[in-house]
Amino acid sequence: MKTSLKYIVVLVMVVGLVSCQKNSRPNYQYMPNMYESVGYEAYQESDAFANGVEAQLPAEGTIPRGDFMPYEIDNTNEGYDLAKATLKNPLADPIPLDEMDSTNIDPNVPRVDYAVGGPLYTIYCGICHGAKGDGQGKLVKREKILGVPSYDDAGRAITEGSIYHVIYYGKNTMGSYANQLNEEERWQVVAYVEKLKADLEK
Repeated sequence: MKTSLKYIVVLVMVVGLVSCQKNSRPNYQYMPNMYESVGYEAYQESDAFANGVEAQLPAEGTIPRGDFMPYEIDNTNEGYDLAKATLKNPLADPIPLDEMDSTNIDPNVPRVDYAVGGPLYTIYCGICHGAKGDGQGKLVKREKILGVPSYDDAGRAITEGSIYHVIYYGKNTMGSYANQLNEEERWQVVAYVEKLKADLEK
């Protein structure tokens, strides 16, 4: 009895659904706003704005929200020299492990963190510059790229400003990494490169 009742209920449901279909007219749309969305005019006139047009120029001197900060040194030899001489890493120095405790660490102050800079260096720089910064990366060893100098090369005399400038714009055969690394990540890589340079000079 129960089984036949189930069959009857299923049969009634199927008949009910099939009877809603009528080939002489369109079927029902259960979610019409999915098919026929409301059209909005992007540049229509509006009383909310001074000149009546919705699209407005941003206020002078504004920058986009997020991690973007403009880098105002030009991509020229003079700009490179200026960055090399004047640009300083805004990240605070790392705290030695023996001095780390909750009383002297301000979480709002971005600090140099080799645990952040090291992996970024490995991903973006190590393939050419080498894991130790000696210019012996995998591509150099396979002779795909030639002439990558070591960080302790006295003729280069790199500084934190010159490293940042080259990461931002690129130099010679090295391309820019401004799109791959945000500003803080670039400075973390700069700090890690300086650490590698110091290790090579020991």
